[in-house]
Amino acid sequence: MELFTNQVLAGIATGAIYACMALAVVMIYQAIDHLNFAQGEMAMFSTFISWQLMQWGIPYWAAFVITLIFSFIAGIAIERILFKPLTKAPVLTNVAGFIALFAIINSSAGLIWDFTIKQYPTPFGSAPFLGSQLISTHQAGMIGVTVLLLLGLYFFFQYTRIGLAMRAAASVPESARLVGINTSWMIALGWGMASAIGSIAGMLIAPVVFLEPNMMGGVLIYGFAAAVLGGLTSPFGAVVGGFLVGVFENLAGTYIPGVGNELKLPIALALIISVLVVKPAGLFGRHIVKRV
Repeated sequence: MELFTNQVLAGIATGAIYACMALAVVMIYQAIDHLNFAQGEMAMFSTFISWQLMQWGIPYWAAFVITLIFSFIAGIAIERILFKPLTKAPVLTNVAGFIALFAIINSSAGLIWDFTIKQYPTPFGSAPFLGSQLISTHQAGMIGVTVLLLLGLYFFFQYTRIGLAMRAAASVPESARLVGINTSWMIALGWGMASAIGSIAGMLIAPVVFLEPNMMGGVLIYGFAAAVLGGLTSPFGAVVGGFLVGVFENLAGTYIPGVGNELKLPIALALIISVLVVKPAGLFGRHIVKRV
């Protein structure tokens, strides 16, 4: 039972990172109906920015806030410069844009900071949480930050004018434009928020996987899996999907013979395919009906 509890708690902690990444993926998907294949690289680059700020002597939380601001502005800039001109372009053109962005960011990070592995500090420490050996303070911190982020986004989208405008622009853009909402800038704000959320995921996972330009590759795949499992139209579902994927991969690696760390990802993806066969829109997603 202690082993089971330990694996569940560790899975929840890892799932918190997948949830952040899935949340960023869902926000951009709702804005432009495309998956951002460069989401992980954007998070990685932001994490390097925070690391560089700390190398210059800036305290962790100050570097954290500066990185969030940088990520937010960078996300808006990417949307305005690269993807706004591609609004009416074919799907494959947008996919090519995402792949190009992926390669540019990854190569730029390697050029600036090289590809050697770097240690990244944690603000929570690595001691046992509340004296328990089941979960560390860093793992508890990852869970806490994700829960606070989800609550903050819930209140933002439910009770603020900008949040309501962003929801309207994502779900009914034609009607939103008729009532005076600038849907183009709402999409840009969605990109900025998704970029900032992704940077949080990068800064939380860096102490675990260490810092290097390819650190977010696996995390992004799990983030996609969590987003699809929870539902690409549901931010709440993306978070729940992240936690479910994190727990399932840990339990599969522990209790299914022959799986280990190498085969945890295929097992998790097999679970997701099984769920989607039964519920294609995901656990919390909604079916989109279009008039033709």
